[in-house]
Formats: sequence, C-alpha cells, structure tokens
Amino acid sequence: MQDKNPLSSSEIGSLWLTYQEKTLILRILEYFIEKADDREARNILGGLWQELNNYVMDMKKIFEREGVPVPIGFHNEDVHLEAPKLYDNGFDIMFVRVLKEVSMGMYTMCINMAYRSDIMTLYEGLTSVTQRIYKVATLYLLERGILTLPPNVTRPITNEYIKEESYLKGFHLFSEKRALNDIELGYLHHGIEVNNIGFQLVTGFAQCAQDKEVQKYFAKGQELAKKQIKLFEEILLDSDIQFSATSGSTVTNSKVAPFSDKLMMYCVYLLNGFGIVGNSFGAIFSLRNDISVKTTLITKDIFQYGREGIKLMVKNGWLEQPPQMEDKNKLMGN
Repeated sequence: MQDKNPLSSSEIGSLWLTYQEKTLILRILEYFIEKADDREARNILGGLWQELNNYVMDMKKIFEREGVPVPIGFHNEDVHLEAPKLYDNGFDIMFVRVLKEVSMGMYTMCINMAYRSDIMTLYEGLTSVTQRIYKVATLYLLERGILTLPPNVTRPITNEYIKEESYLKGFHLFSEKRALNDIELGYLHHGIEVNNIGFQLVTGFAQCAQDKEVQKYFAKGQELAKKQIKLFEEILLDSDIQFSATSGSTVTNSKVAPFSDKLMMYCVYLLNGFGIVGNSFGAIFSLRNDISVKTTLITKDIFQYGREGIKLMVKNGWLEQPPQMEDKNKLMGN
C-alpha cells in the first residue's frame, strides 16, 4: 500500500544523502569485483553490489514518483575498471567493512527522520544488509589474519561505582594515571584500526589523483591519519598495552586512477564525517580527561580538513547541491 502523505523535507534529504553514498559504494564495489583474486571476496562484493543496486533502483522510483529530481550521484564515468590493482592483501573487504560502519550510523540517523512506512521499511532493509555484510566481512578478515582482535584484559570479578573524582583525571604531574577502562581501550583500538585503513586509502588516492591540488589534499590526509594513530598508540603504550591493530593490506605501485577525483574526494568527505562522529563518541565516553581533551583536539583537525575538502570540491564543481527550500526573499524580490 502506497503512503498518501508526500515525502517530508527530512525524508527527501535523507534519501538524497543515501543515494549519493550508495552510488559511490556501487562504483567502488565494481572496481574491487573486477580486481578480486579471492573467490569468497568476489562473492561477498558481488552479493553486496546486487542488493545495494536494488535499493538504489527503489530510491530512484521513489524520487520519480514524488516528482523529485533524481540525484546525479556517481556513474560509470567515475570508475575505471581497466586501471591496475591499486590495493592488495584484503583491502577490498577491509574497506567494505569500514563503509558498512559508516552506513550503520547513517541509517540510524535517517530512520530517525523518517515518518512514512515505506521509507522506514527501506532503511530497515538497508540496515539488515549492512549488519549482515559487516559480520561476514569481519569473519572473513579474522580467518585470514588480516584483522586483529583488541587486547585481552583481566575479567572483572565485582561491580563497583566510581568513588572519587580522581578517576576522571589523566593529567597527573606527580602520580601515575589510572589504568584504561575497557570502553577507552576498545575506542583506542578501533581508532587505530580505522585510521590504518584511512591511511592506506588516501595513500593510494594521493598516488593516482589527476589534479595536483587534490593530490596535496590526500597527502595532508595521510599526515592526519598518522597523527591519530600515533596519538592513540602513545596512550596505549603509556598504559603498558602493546599496539595490536593492523590494516594488513598494502598499496601497490600503480599510478593509474581507478576512480575519478570527484569520487575520491567525496569518499574522503564521507569518512571525515564518520571520523568526527567516532571521535566525538570517544571524547564523551572516555572518562579520563586527558583522552577526552586529546580526542577533542583531533576532532577539530578532522573538521578543518573536511571543510578544506568541501571548498576544493566546490571549486571544481564536484559537490552536488542537496534539495532545499525556495528562497522566500528572492521570490519577493528582496
């Protein structure tokens, strides 16, 4: 049964953003499928492509039925299947796993802004696909030793409440900081893990980008990823915890771009948003104030890097304008 209510502004905006992300992921999947050496990896990638393509078609039909222009998104000209392999050793599944993390966060936001049953059903379906692929990708990577587990810790034997404010302190000049709790440890491990992948990604992008200014932007992204990895590693080592997360992948020597500069820039734009959300989570739920402060400062760096990328995309005409309300002042001649 078709909903009689027209799409709300939030639903149009959410679908528009989802369409952008999904058409980008389809192009990335097409390249990874073309270059995949492992049959299981190709099956994972191919199955995901088919399911996401169906949802893209569904969104296109909704736009057309509602009289809303279908977003431009990303198309065949944004992927170059003949380009040599740019990444190796499981990077395809590792990066798909990161993209599914981004998608899970996006769907939570989108379904919270949905009011029509068909739109909620669409996001429920996408969420189910994402969670299933995330699990399959994680198991695939663990079986091949590409993904490593966070450090093991001593199991708690009692439940305790925090009794002193000193628990929150991380800036101690004359005494040792308290040990990391499990939430902080998990966040730091995850931060190193995703920044390792981000570093590999932008290293490849910088290696093959056509525009010199875009190359410099990706090189700047390399330094930002390294800065975050170093920060999180130092906190772990300061607590006598050996760094354990690894990307397990490599960038080849190819300088032939598998994607358009437009696609690569938008991909980093999405990951910047994910990085800001992830670091904000760490700043809020890390109870040691030194971790919260350092994470907040890094988040500021990611935000500034992201704004620089937006300006670069606008300059090159690569950033599609989201749907928006009419300008009442212009309509009234003001």
